[in-house]
Amino acid sequence: MRLLIVGALEGQLSLATRMAMDGGAKVAHAPSVDIALAALRAGRGADLLLVDVMMDIAGLIAGLEAERIAVPVVACGVEANAAAAVNAIRAGAKEYIPLPPDAELIAAVIAAVARESSDFLYRDPAMERVVKMAEQIAGSEASILITGESGTGKEVVAKFVHARSRRAGKPFISVNCAAIPEALLESELFGHEKGAFTGAVARRIGKFEEASGGTLLLDEISEMDVRLQAKLLRAIQERVIDRVGGSRPVPVDIRILATSNRNLGDAVREGSFREDLLFRLNVVNLKLPALRDRPGDILALAEHFVAKYAKANGIPPRALSPEARDALVKAPWPGNVRELENTLHRAVLLSSGDTIGTEAIVLPDGMGLAEAARAASPAVMAAQTAEAMSRALVGRTVADVERDLILDTLDHTLGNRTHAANILGISIRTLRNKLNQYAEEGVAVPEPGEKRGAA
Repeated sequence: MRLLIVGALEGQLSLATRMAMDGGAKVAHAPSVDIALAALRAGRGADLLLVDVMMDIAGLIAGLEAERIAVPVVACGVEANAAAAVNAIRAGAKEYIPLPPDAELIAAVIAAVARESSDFLYRDPAMERVVKMAEQIAGSEASILITGESGTGKEVVAKFVHARSRRAGKPFISVNCAAIPEALLESELFGHEKGAFTGAVARRIGKFEEASGGTLLLDEISEMDVRLQAKLLRAIQERVIDRVGGSRPVPVDIRILATSNRNLGDAVREGSFREDLLFRLNVVNLKLPALRDRPGDILALAEHFVAKYAKANGIPPRALSPEARDALVKAPWPGNVRELENTLHRAVLLSSGDTIGTEAIVLPDGMGLAEAARAASPAVMAAQTAEAMSRALVGRTVADVERDLILDTLDHTLGNRTHAANILGISIRTLRNKLNQYAEEGVAVPEPGEKRGAA
């Protein structure tokens, strides 16, 4: 992680800065907003700005937005500056940290805002196969597409690959394509020249140039606009980019990693993703299994998170009861590792004594894991759907239900009478008689080749 401290905060943030550097973060300082913006334009990027609350935070954020630079801002100031803190949050700062900072508080804020996580723990054979493949291809220059449900750890695996590549000593730059507005993403990736658009007061180096020599992670690439995908394809193929408003190509030396929680093959068929770009990215596919498909990881991760959050909250070490361990393994975990982590953090805070029991392991709405597992089972979902459909029919006549079924089926077949009759299991003559009756009653009946209500 790269921190940029803006303003005269070095002394007050010395402990936090030292902690960040001990954790592998790179820390830089800028005495003013203008110098901070100049550093960001020049490619000396940052994952998080810690800014003195007495500085012009509104002007800084406006400058970032005008120049299409996406980086979160956290304001810092003494507790007496309540009005300044409120103004900073209103201006767009993500958080406010009172000074002098509590070491654990600032560590938590930095981790939450920058979304930095290096935890990578696995035990299950399904995950072990993915890790072995990642290690095997890490030393190559091949582009890698990392797929899997949200919360399975795609970005963690990307960092794992970079750390074991020949580019490990060079930058690892991540861009969340889903989090950055479409209008800003092109400039974020490729940079821009002075005067390229309103607000472009100077040349700005994009993430491609910033990552040159290292690795660029395009997180959730499926959310990228299809028009920008064409420019990305050229950059990957030719290893050159064009800054917005630029007149000559700029060579770059990067390795591309990309993640997606969607099926890109389906996106290609829908027309929202370029097939040629998919081929370029998908030289190797690392498909991460959902947590429910790697049960061997659940308890190992759970114990890790319990120890982590007990320490972070100053709570004595606690163990999971046998019943809690059993409930964790049986839970469906639709949010995967991210959901498991949040659940265990909550359990550490809610439990008492030396053991964490099932009563402390609950979802945000208070539902227990066993109840959630039953609700998520296919049989229960089918029963609930059937019950809902039955309730929807109560109070209606058979003739009304029959009419809706026939007309909905005719809509499905685009007015094809023969096809509809076959689906309904009735003769074409019976169907025509019913349709004539409905038309005489004033009900709209679709003609062949159209649906009800079509112009």
